[in-house]
Amino acid sequence: MSLNKEEKQNIMKEFALHEGDTGSPEVQVAILTEEISRLSEHLKDHRKDNHSRRGLLQKVGKRRRLIQYLQTNEPERYEIFSKKIKI
Repeated sequence: MSLNKEEKQNIMKEFALHEGDTGSPEVQVAILTEEISRLSEHLKDHRKDNHSRRGLLQKVGKRRRLIQYLQTNEPERYEIFSKKIKI
């Protein structure tokens, strides 16, 4: 369900704004999106796993807040990012 170090580094390379960028909203949203998709697949098989469901809802909320931040404060970056990640 969780991403290993190599997978996170690949996502960071793809969405980083500059070398060593790990905390920009784009990178965080990309990592959360991948984690959300994996948790969704897990919950399809394990419908009664409420602990994972809660974690999924927390990740969705955090991603929503990060996207909203990016949309209000950096609309140009948001447009480029939304096309790249297909939100």
